[in-house]
Parts: sequence; C-alpha cells; structure tokens
Amino acid sequence: MWTMQNKQYHVLFLEDEPTIREVLKEYMSISNYHVTETENGDDAITLLNKYTFDIAVLDIMVPGVGGLEVLSHIKDHYPQTATIMLTALEDEKTQVDAFNRYADDYVVKPVSPIILLKRMETILRRTKQSFSNSKAACGLTFEEEAYRAYYNGSPLPLTLSEYLLLQTLYKEPNRVFNREQLILRIFNEDYIGNDRIIDAHIKNLRKKLPVPCIKTVIGIGYQFDKEGAAHEAYS
Repeated sequence: MWTMQNKQYHVLFLEDEPTIREVLKEYMSISNYHVTETENGDDAITLLNKYTFDIAVLDIMVPGVGGLEVLSHIKDHYPQTATIMLTALEDEKTQVDAFNRYADDYVVKPVSPIILLKRMETILRRTKQSFSNSKAACGLTFEEEAYRAYYNGSPLPLTLSEYLLLQTLYKEPNRVFNREQLILRIFNEDYIGNDRIIDAHIKNLRKKLPVPCIKTVIGIGYQFDKEGAAHEAYS
C-alpha cells in the first residue's frame, strides 16, 4: 500500500508573493516535505534541470518564464514530477490550458494550507502508484489520462494510434492479437479500410521504441515481447 510515512518528498514551489510563499512553505515543511522555493520561472527551470522533484506547485503569473511554460517543461522532460497549478487566475480558458498541458491539479488562490496539503498528498499517491504499477521490466511506463508513453522516464513521440496500439499489446503480454482485434481496440467500429493499416502502425512504432518489444507471430498477428525487451534493455 502506498504511504507517505517516513518518506520526505521534494517540492519545487514557484510563487512570487512573499507572504503566501512563506506561509505555505512553512506548512509543507511541518508536513515533512523538503521545499525548494523560487519566485522566478527561469530559476524554476534551472532548478528542475539540476535537482529531482517529486512534485511542483506552480503559480502562473511570475517573473521570467510563466508557470504554464514551466509546467510544459516538466511534462516534456520530467514526467515523473507531479504538478499542481496554484494561482489566482480562475477563468476557464487558463484552467483548460493548464490541463491541456497535463497539469495534475489546478487550485485557485486563496487556498487553505491544509487543503493544499491534502491535494498534494492525493496527487502524489496517484502519480507514484501510476508510475510504479505501470513500469515494465523494459522501462516502459504509461500515463493513461494523458495518452503518453515513456521509456525510462523520457516521453516517446507516439501518435494517438501508436500509443493505443502499444498500450493494448503491453497490457496483455501473453495474448497474440490479430489485425482485426487491434483495429477494434484502436478505432472501435468506426474504421473502414484495409486491416494492413495495423502493419504500418507497427512498423512506425518499432522505429520509435528504444527496445524490440513487439513480436510478429506469423500467420496470426502481434504480441508484446516483455522478456525480449527486458533482455535487450539490460544487456
């Protein structure tokens, strides 16, 4: 069972208002978080490139690079870091923009420090479980809500169809899928055309994967090859 007891999580706290930063940092520290604070978005990116953080709590309107750009930097380079946007901006457009950039949560100021801590705990529990439970021996992980796949923490440049194809094979490694079954998993019943489209997706997917984890079963279809991928990854 996931627990926060006896583990100190590292927080990047981007907030340019001194009073808010001081109060919330104090609450985080009392709750056993190790907090690295900054008021500047450029400094936040520098810190991200230098240290490892479990979660980032980001204001949007800050000096230098804005919080949304910092969010995008995290998701592009450090997807294992959870993110909470903490901002006075409560308009729908900004919130949608943040979630389109894969923010894990969006909290409008002013906020109770206790509520923020609970949000952080919930997000950490969910994201840590997700990365732990989704990790294969070959280093693949999946962020299902964002339709993203990663290899050893680095995002893979997959199209939506390629992601769904890889995820389908990965989830049932002992099963061999034929082309029709894969088409139904990816396109549901909306696709009309040649089932050889799956072969094209497999070919492109193999080019993008760092390890050979898709096996062709002659006369039937395709299967996720976990053992072969793991051997290649660690050989």
